Amino acid sequence: MNALDFTTAFTTDKSPEKVFEAVTNVRGWWSEEIEGNTAQLNDQFDYHYEEVHRCRIKLIEVIPNKKVVWLIEQNYFNFTEDKTEWTNTNPTFEITEKDGKTELRFTHFGLVPDYECFNICRDAWTNYIQNSLKKLIETGKGEPNATGKPQTENEKKLSKS
Repeated sequence: MNALDFTTAFTTDKSPEKVFEAVTNVRGWWSEEIEGNTAQLNDQFDYHYEEVHRCRIKLIEVIPNKKVVWLIEQNYFNFTEDKTEWTNTNPTFEITEKDGKTELRFTHFGLVPDYECFNICRDAWTNYIQNSLKKLIETGKGEPNATGKPQTENEKKLSKS
């Protein structure tokens, strides 16, 4: 792990099984505009947010109740000079039990401060992991973005561009 890779984590009273189930329910916490399967090894899905962001993701490691690793196979941003930032990076979800609680650690390996999208992506991931995914785990209802309904301040700004 590069010390500069974006990382965020939280703990919950819910079981590792519940956390894993929520992580793989990508429509429930990230976006309702997901096409494809999101739970098993070699599943591929497409993410789309207006004309702002599109990507194709493949699950390259899945260890039930412990770890999920994505590979960003293709990526497009309309707000960066290099439209393909994120390509060949690895968002990773690690689930561990600690002191009767479950920790979820999310690291986007390859998402580093040198990227033009870093600040926007850091803020978006923080919202989706710390807010939406955590709510999905703890209450059964996350806050994914939906058509015409941006979640973060940056999404609101970018969708007006």
